[in-house]
Amino acid sequence: MPQQVVQIEHIGSVTFSRNRRSKNIKLSVKPDKSVLVSFPYFVTKREVLQFVHKSSGWIKLQQQKMNGRKPIFTNQTKINSKFYEISFAIDHKKRVAKKNRELTIFVPDFESDESVAYIENCLAEVYRFEAKQLLPKRLAELAKQHGFRYNKVTIRNNRRNWGSCSSKNNISLNLQMMKLPNHLIDYILLHELVHTDVKNHSPEFWKRLDELTNNQAKELSKEVRKFSTYDF
Repeated sequence: MPQQVVQIEHIGSVTFSRNRRSKNIKLSVKPDKSVLVSFPYFVTKREVLQFVHKSSGWIKLQQQKMNGRKPIFTNQTKINSKFYEISFAIDHKKRVAKKNRELTIFVPDFESDESVAYIENCLAEVYRFEAKQLLPKRLAELAKQHGFRYNKVTIRNNRRNWGSCSSKNNISLNLQMMKLPNHLIDYILLHELVHTDVKNHSPEFWKRLDELTNNQAKELSKEVRKFSTYDF
């Protein structure tokens, strides 16, 4: 079952996605109250659906928390991206205003799902632009510095992982990386470059990554896990 979006009664929109690195079925509830289910290739569609239905109580509880949450964005919210200072304001028409390094995202309100989705889409486009400008160049620099070779590099918006390397050494990078400090961006890039030679997370992989990160591979990995692709 490739990535598939299904409407389930009493739950709503559920996105099912196979992940070759997953060892267990994982559930998450997104800010828009939709549900993401990531699961290994060896798990059947029937087993995944059973797991979702058994977890429906937990899912509904998380969705109820979303209903009562405070707005994610307000006119006091400030985001400093790699290129811009981003702020938010109220206006009857959804739009984006740019002045030098300042971006202002206007929405009719900060509470509705429509306004939140518009802001999230605007931020994703900002991160996409910055990622395309910065990540391929930095990846090439690190590959040259440490003697790695890879094929294509792509930028995508992924809520499950920060990056991946295919069996053909094509590297995919998550535009959400633009929210991370530069030293963690470098760590993720090095992580994927090591995967061009070592296709798993064996002791050999961590040894190679340690050699490139001043013996801080596991510490940097823990630091990355403190961040979420859902945070802004």
